[in-house]
Amino acid sequence: MIVRTLDEVRNTDRHMKSDNWDSVRLSLKDDGMGFSFHITTIKAGTETHIHYKNHLETVYCISGDGEVQTLADNKVYKIVPGTVYILDQHDEHMLRGGKEDMVVACAFNPPLSGQETHDADGVYQIAD
Repeated sequence: MIVRTLDEVRNTDRHMKSDNWDSVRLSLKDDGMGFSFHITTIKAGTETHIHYKNHLETVYCISGDGEVQTLADNKVYKIVPGTVYILDQHDEHMLRGGKEDMVVACAFNPPLSGQETHDADGVYQIAD
């Protein structure tokens, strides 16, 4: 059994930060679960282009607000606590933080190795 706390992981290399988001990666590829699990904060007022060509992702909003816009059809979905969005088609999208920071729980398949950041196309490269 693996037991970790959010605070413990914040003080390790599993805590990744960018100008737009802060991701605490609680479960990663090396844990052997077949997915990774993160608690991510999307900063208020930010916009991030994302296109997970190599991963599927499920995102559940815990607190705060924001929106996701699918670029294939330009649909905009409001994200508030209790909302889940599932990127089951490698959906290229814009993720926007709202009036306050948005905290989400994310699961990735295949799992992330831990140090990934979005490249110029919004992609996470596949872990070796």
